[in-house]
Amino acid sequence: MKLLFSRNPNPRLAVAVARHLDAKVEFEFASPFAPGQAERYRPLNPNLSLPILVGPAKSLWEADAIACRLSRDAGSDFWRAGDDEPEMIRWLSWGKENFARACDIVHFERGTKQRYGLGAIDHEQVEEGLRRFATAAAILEAELSGRSWLVGDTVSYADFRMATFLPFNDAARLPLGDYPSLSRWYGQLEAIDAWRDPFQGLDAPELAPIPAG
Repeated sequence: MKLLFSRNPNPRLAVAVARHLDAKVEFEFASPFAPGQAERYRPLNPNLSLPILVGPAKSLWEADAIACRLSRDAGSDFWRAGDDEPEMIRWLSWGKENFARACDIVHFERGTKQRYGLGAIDHEQVEEGLRRFATAAAILEAELSGRSWLVGDTVSYADFRMATFLPFNDAARLPLGDYPSLSRWYGQLEAIDAWRDPFQGLDAPELAPIPAG
């Protein structure tokens, strides 16, 4: 199988999962939205978004689906099953609509738009994202004050998914440090090689820099 990826948040997440699981996949950097590339990738994902897992029969897209597939293939409980699966899915669902969504709103304004020249920062959007972040981070802070990881005693995909946008916090500048338990939890993720630097040894061009000022 081949994992098509870029350095953006969701593809980065998929690569981190694959490296953490030591998945038997090839890695290929891709740019479906580059001029002249759309028709090459459209049969693999009609949305043209990454990541895409290309298999012998058909392709699989969306980071959560790819993580589930890779975890099953590896015989790992990284994607929780059995009694822990409902709790994991709860965090995936809540996180994407709340914590990760808040991070995304702020990162899009302060990071993505500036990186790709998509316009000036919408400060009202930033304030809305920060408000959402404060609400969601307070909930996570309370939950993580009594546990090391979101599900059970070891890291799971719920932790990786929740933290999707935090590797880009140099651009987003979210006040993670205001939440000690949340910061401790994220420090644990940063101690995992596959999470800290999933692109090590891969042909993966750096993202465009954010202009100063």
